[in-house]
Amino acid sequence: MSFFIRLIESTDNSRRELEALPKVQDMLNSRMSRETYQAFLMDLYHIVWHFCPIMAAAASHCPDEFRDVRYHLYNNINEEKGHESLVLNDLAVFGVSAQQVAAAPPTYPVQAMIAYNYHAAERIHPCAALGMLYVLEIISSVYGGQVATSISRGLNMELPDGFTFLESHASMDMDHMAKLRALLQKITDEEVQDIVINAIHMNFYLFIKFLSQ
Repeated sequence: MSFFIRLIESTDNSRRELEALPKVQDMLNSRMSRETYQAFLMDLYHIVWHFCPIMAAAASHCPDEFRDVRYHLYNNINEEKGHESLVLNDLAVFGVSAQQVAAAPPTYPVQAMIAYNYHAAERIHPCAALGMLYVLEIISSVYGGQVATSISRGLNMELPDGFTFLESHASMDMDHMAKLRALLQKITDEEVQDIVINAIHMNFYLFIKFLSQ
């Protein structure tokens, strides 16, 4: 069995658990309120802001044995840098300023998610960052475009204003997922494979906690 197939079989229950959450179902069925969407974006800002620094931390710890992982992270950093500004632009549509966002700490599950991913990248194994990438990119590629359309319809708003981050990442992260799958297939060390799978479980678990609030 290939690593990628083992990874999917090991973690897909977590993805389905996330999809079944009432808040996610509200997102997918045009039932999310303006206030709930704003709160979601404010937490999302912190996740996106830390995305590149976490990848940079992981890349800095990659030995030459995992140079392909290092280069993949470099490329992702180059493509993802500054995307927190898209979230700020979306929040501005709802009258929320960048100063308000910066002054509001993320919720506890988001703080735990950010802290875990720094810790895993620096203290467990740099390939753990691939678990974070997998979860965030599968959520964006599978749900991002549908969620943007559904929430905007429920709020009687026209795309893309207020939804630029979600809408733009739907197609972008489909390409990222294809590249990530090819990279994961190159990881043959079973111990490292298990670290990646554990990181996926942790990120799904913390994302579920975040969206269960």
